[in-house]
Amino acid sequence: MKIVSLEDAKSDLSRLIEGARQGEPFIIARAGTPLVQVTAIVTGEAQASRIGFMAGRIDVPADFDDLGRDEVAARFSGTS
Repeated sequence: MKIVSLEDAKSDLSRLIEGARQGEPFIIARAGTPLVQVTAIVTGEAQASRIGFMAGRIDVPADFDDLGRDEVAARFSGTS
């Protein structure tokens, strides 16, 4: 993530904000110490498109819906 000094942020704020809106968040630092992180606020259609954002990055076992099924059933039936 890009880190910019407070002074640079003051002079280039419009450009930095437009970058954040395009998905390039940044951190503003003073004397090398991070102060704030600037990211875009996601609303409307962009927010709805977040569903499935991890597709292809994780594997869900085929039996995921059955994991622990017997234990849960036993606890609800009082036989555990």
